[in-house]
Amino acid sequence: MIKKKSVEVFLKAQLSAFSGGVTDYGMMILLTEKLGIHFTVSILISGSLGGMVNFCINRYWAFKDQSAYATSATMQFFRFFSVVLGSITLKSTGTYLLHRAFNLDYRIGRLLIDSIVSYGFNYPMMKFWVFKTKKKKHQQNFDNNINVHAAQ
Repeated sequence: MIKKKSVEVFLKAQLSAFSGGVTDYGMMILLTEKLGIHFTVSILISGSLGGMVNFCINRYWAFKDQSAYATSATMQFFRFFSVVLGSITLKSTGTYLLHRAFNLDYRIGRLLIDSIVSYGFNYPMMKFWVFKTKKKKHQQNFDNNINVHAAQ
């Protein structure tokens, strides 16, 4: 059964991703359409900006828990940056390939690729690696008891 807390975290993360995504997508259009920058470069720049927005919202709201984070804010930022680089690479490459192979407008291709990357890559990496929390005290005690009994 799905826990209410898990659904709440997922929905908050999606709202955070949406906020970062709006920033990202809007900047991509501005940089490409108004400044004439190629869309693959625009995705790199706008993805970095959208990522910063997303990191702040995720850290201080979406993944915030009563338990402490398993890593420091600095480590979270480096992990987040790694995920964002992977995400930008997937989005830029996927958008380019859809455009090249099917002559699909980059704006439409980007939306298609974004949905795949968001649910299949970004969310799992954020939840289970970047913003991972320490186990709650009773869970740690339970795990320790199991380890003690297994070692005997």
